[in-house]
Order: sequence, then structure tokens, then C-alpha cells
Amino acid sequence: MFTAAAYRVERLAVERDATSAGRSIVAEWRQGMATIEDVRALGSTLERSYEVIVRGRLKFRVAQLVYVAFSRDERTMEFAFPKEMRDGLIGGQPEKFRLPAPSDLRFNWVSSDLEALDAGEAREFVVDAWRMVVPQKVSRAYDLAHPNGPG
Repeated sequence: MFTAAAYRVERLAVERDATSAGRSIVAEWRQGMATIEDVRALGSTLERSYEVIVRGRLKFRVAQLVYVAFSRDERTMEFAFPKEMRDGLIGGQPEKFRLPAPSDLRFNWVSSDLEALDAGEAREFVVDAWRMVVPQKVSRAYDLAHPNGPG
């Protein structure tokens, strides 16, 4: 069902192996570092999605379901991600991803440092999180309109 996430977990394992082999990919990530504005621009264009401020934190919702949230200092992005794949994502790159707060462990949720993600990667995670909270027909319509992904 969530093939994009499965692909990403596999890709992270390959990148981890490449890094351990002496090839640094950290420099590539730093060049296109994600910002909150990258995510904000995308989140406001996704169908049924809207922006809210809750207790000083920017969040994106579809109906009542939050799929992306930022910390108050806007350095951390938390997003919906399948629980069964969460350990693979976090284990693949622990410097980028971590478990959410203990109170959020029961949810499909992952936390990341925004500066560790490149802009394209952050957009992919936002779209994948959005897919988890919208009907499949809405997700399929997005795929037809954006065959190359969120860019």
C-alpha cells in the first residue's frame, strides 16, 4: 500500500552503506536544505489540506487529522508515517529521523530535523503523509496531475 515509503527505507539503507564505504552524501543534503516555507507552499496546495496554528505550532490537517506538524522553533518536522516501517526509517538514518515523543508513539508518526532533509525529500514526506489521511481517489488524482512527484 505505501510503496513510496518502502522504497525510501530501502534507499536510506543503500545511502547508509555508501556513507560507511567512505563516500559522503552529507554535502549533497546540505545544499538543498529544506525550510518550513518549502513545506508550507506545498501543504497549502494539496487538496483538502489546510494550515492551522495550535499552541504556537504550525500544523497541516485534512479534516481533523494532522499529517505534518512543526515545533515552535520550526526546526523539527513531524509527519505521518506507517508504524510498521518507522523502525526501518529511523534505523537507516538516525541522524535525520527519530521516534516521536512517548505520548505520540501509538500514532503513525516520525520526527525529523528539518535542516537534515533536503527540500525535495521533505516534500516527498509531506505528500506521503498527506496520502495517509485523504481518500485513495484524491491521492490517485494527485498522482495523475503530478506524474513526477512533488518535485
